[in-house]
Amino acid sequence: MPAASAIRALIVDDQLTSRALIRDGLQQLGIQDIEMAADGEQGLKVMMQKPAHLIISDLNMPKLDGLGFLRAVRANPPTKNAAFIMLTGRGDREFIEKAVKCGVNNYLVKPFTMPSLRGAIEAVLGRLK
Repeated sequence: MPAASAIRALIVDDQLTSRALIRDGLQQLGIQDIEMAADGEQGLKVMMQKPAHLIISDLNMPKLDGLGFLRAVRANPPTKNAAFIMLTGRGDREFIEKAVKCGVNNYLVKPFTMPSLRGAIEAVLGRLK
């Protein structure tokens, strides 16, 4: 992947505070092109209009949860190759296996740190420049 400044990111989380924390973290990493959505339905609309390279999505959200959003992204040819990182309060094996079957690229357990956010992104996209 090119420089962090070339990455278009989408943050999908029903908690405004979480969206802001993730946005701030991405900006610290050099990612500036950031869209945000409050649930999977909004996230899907954003992806249809302006596909992102990187999606960071919460698991538990109203309307369309993270797994449903992930399935929809993977089912749509223009968006199916986006890197998808799931945020969850759960790190249990059952959830991880289900998310992997749906096509998740990586996951982060809340609360996360800046080094863990960077690590999750770099594991999917390669080293950020």
